[in-house]
Amino acid sequence: MLQMEKLQKVYRTEMVETYALRDFNLTVNEGEFVAVTGPSGSGKTTFLTIAGLLEAFSAGSYRLDGIDVSRMGDGERSRIRNQKIGFIFQAFNLIPDLNVLDNIEVPLRYRGFGAAERRKRAADALARVGLSARGRHYPAELSGGQQQRVAIARALAGEPRLLLADEPTGNLDSAMARSVMELLEELHRDGATIVMVTHDPQLAARAQRNVHVIDGQVVDLTAELAA
Repeated sequence: MLQMEKLQKVYRTEMVETYALRDFNLTVNEGEFVAVTGPSGSGKTTFLTIAGLLEAFSAGSYRLDGIDVSRMGDGERSRIRNQKIGFIFQAFNLIPDLNVLDNIEVPLRYRGFGAAERRKRAADALARVGLSARGRHYPAELSGGQQQRVAIARALAGEPRLLLADEPTGNLDSAMARSVMELLEELHRDGATIVMVTHDPQLAARAQRNVHVIDGQVVDLTAELAA
């Protein structure tokens, strides 16, 4: 599903080069649930933005669902991103002036779906996260956990090949965080491919596989501890 080899991301100024990712190697197979952990500034967010085709990389190769994205222009990257990737953000990123169903429909408009198809997909996705009764509510009328479920429904409505979650429980209390994690685990059992960036080792332990990033590289913690 996702294959990065010797990936590099370099930020350059007149005086200095900063490597956010250096020889970054990672493969995520279809149907996996992978947690990406590491200290602040390790490159986790840079990895996620590149994985989501939101940012270009400086060197190396990246194949998404078998497609080499290295030489794609902005328009093609946007099309692939909209068709194949669902995003779940820490801050929910819901539009306050739109109700829940309309929020879920927003990305579908960019895909060119007709009104009836948009509404059906939004309703189905909302049912899947257990919030069918909240479709006409606005974000401010929902709890944080409910808002995150709406954000997950928005990602699911487009039937993405890959779900990318950036600290999806970071703004939630422990009870709501458990509820959201249980939903992600359920989606994984149903066959979803999920990559989740988190700072919480307890949440990471619930994923199928844990990838640790330090100084822009994937580190095998088992080998490090053995050494």
